[in-house]
Amino acid sequence: MHVGVDSFVSTVTDPSTGHVIGAAERMEHLLEEITLADQVGLYSFGIGEHHRSEYYDSAPPVILAAAAARTERIRLGSAVAVLSAADPVRVFQQFATLDLISKGRIDLVVGRGSFTEAFPLFGLDLADYDSLFSEKLDLLLQIRDHTEVTWSGRHRPPMVRQSVYPRPLQDPLPIWVGVGGTPESFVRAGLLGLPLMIAIIGGEPRQFAPLVDLYRRAGAEAGHAPEKLQVGLHVFGFVAESTKAAADTIYPGWEEMFTKVSRERGFPPPTRARFDATAGENGAFFMGDPQTVADKIRRVSEQLGGVDRLSLQMTNPRLAHADLLRGIELLGTEVAPLVASV
Repeated sequence: MHVGVDSFVSTVTDPSTGHVIGAAERMEHLLEEITLADQVGLYSFGIGEHHRSEYYDSAPPVILAAAAARTERIRLGSAVAVLSAADPVRVFQQFATLDLISKGRIDLVVGRGSFTEAFPLFGLDLADYDSLFSEKLDLLLQIRDHTEVTWSGRHRPPMVRQSVYPRPLQDPLPIWVGVGGTPESFVRAGLLGLPLMIAIIGGEPRQFAPLVDLYRRAGAEAGHAPEKLQVGLHVFGFVAESTKAAADTIYPGWEEMFTKVSRERGFPPPTRARFDATAGENGAFFMGDPQTVADKIRRVSEQLGGVDRLSLQMTNPRLAHADLLRGIELLGTEVAPLVASV
């Protein structure tokens, strides 16, 4: 089991002073977080992609390039790149370049994203939500697997014997498919033989077992070797000295985030009781002291028939930089060694 961190690079208000961290300082903090993750032996660090005022991650390749120049071992990647709203040619060029800068430490995780702002921003119709992703994923894989590409589709001008450069150091560049809870998405990833990154943001992780099984069966029936069908989890959580400290540290920012999202989507407002239930033994949040988090990782991996990678999304808008650094340190020095043999 490989353990890492994902960040959405949220805006932050220091909980002790009320000071709003400026954008430049927030980026400086982020690079410190990634550097520490590398130093404490974490396997990966992913940067999300959002086009909203509360996040600074609208250009992940730029951030990842800065991180690649400051780190030595940690794998770097997207979490996720919103492929539906991007040009696959440009996405490949950016991540191939990143792979060269990092000397082969890049993972490209592509998906449709959990927010929709990118679609009107780039002049796309939400009615094409599914076909945009399917078509662009097909082109991205063609570019990855062939230097010279001939291709045509609905949403982009055709390519006729055109070559895409540069080529990455890794051959092939790892491309993961980020999914939520749609069975069709699990089947598609399995049929293509692509590794799967599951975003678990609610409910119980064990509920994904039938979908993971569906993915593996689709991959096997398509003739893909079991080792190609890797499963990763993107989950929300935090590691602190105690389970109570972890929950108390994270809750104010979680409440702020989900109050806004709940208003936008017509959901009931968040409550501490709901938060505590979701952070419990069977809930979606991986929250607590190192042993508690490690035990939950082991348990969930067993429930899902084996998990290859887990990325903890620990950032939120009311989390002090020092607390986040400590959480990363505990994840790398205490949690990761406890689950290395899973």
